[in-house]
Amino acid sequence: MTQDSSGAKRRILITGCSSGIGYDAAHGMRARGWHVFASCRKQEDCDRLRAEGFDSPRIDYADEASIESGLAEVLDATQGRLDALFNNGAYACPGLVEDLPTGALREIFETNLFGWHDLTRRVIPVMRAQGAGRIVQNSSVLGLVTLPWRGAYNSTKFAVEGLTDTMRIELRGTGIHVCLIEPGPVTSRIRQNSIPHFERWIDWQNAARVEDYRAGLQKRLYADTGPDTFELPASAVTKKLVHAVEARRPRARYPVTVPTHAMGLARRLLPTRALDWILSRA
Repeated sequence: MTQDSSGAKRRILITGCSSGIGYDAAHGMRARGWHVFASCRKQEDCDRLRAEGFDSPRIDYADEASIESGLAEVLDATQGRLDALFNNGAYACPGLVEDLPTGALREIFETNLFGWHDLTRRVIPVMRAQGAGRIVQNSSVLGLVTLPWRGAYNSTKFAVEGLTDTMRIELRGTGIHVCLIEPGPVTSRIRQNSIPHFERWIDWQNAARVEDYRAGLQKRLYADTGPDTFELPASAVTKKLVHAVEARRPRARYPVTVPTHAMGLARRLLPTRALDWILSRA
């Protein structure tokens, strides 16, 4: 159902819509008849999406004022209603944990967790007043298991999982459903977009494991090696989003891709040492 009780289009706010998962979700939900607010961090991306016919408020999770003004723009356009929120915008800062400055960790948490929390807290009273709503968090297989070289991103996604699980329990009985989508390898620009953060924060040339950086991470970041094994298009995530916001009884979790299913099972069944051995070779 893409209409509310008054017959109006249902309304969804999606963050991180400049490319990848958010961009596909915006188009996919609009094609299903939703009124989509496709937000981006940069104004030029908002302008591009407006040229494509979207309402596109600027929301930068690291900028509290933009969260406030962006949501206000949405609510002004909808007479104070919002049926669904898809928290999606995030980035990665690759590097070994021992080489990751604490400032880099603070900064990535600001975008990948604290900003999500801020926007979500502002949306909950709107949905509570309506008596219904859907909050969907785009997590990752890296919120279930960890991979080396991804400590900053791993830690934010583990935090998203914990915060979301708590919120889902606390909102039971309110009419507000809270869901996690957990993609594995999905076509996006997250790797390319991580390069400026890596170059800003990681002094890899003076690291104890400089040769590992040179032989491994440098190639992965800068070489075009094609799609990852089991990689799916962003539309695979949109398909799960549709169910999360339209199903009468949405699931708590929506794994996407073979690796997410496999790692979820492995985490439950394997001893920690065995799982560590597998992940260290991934």
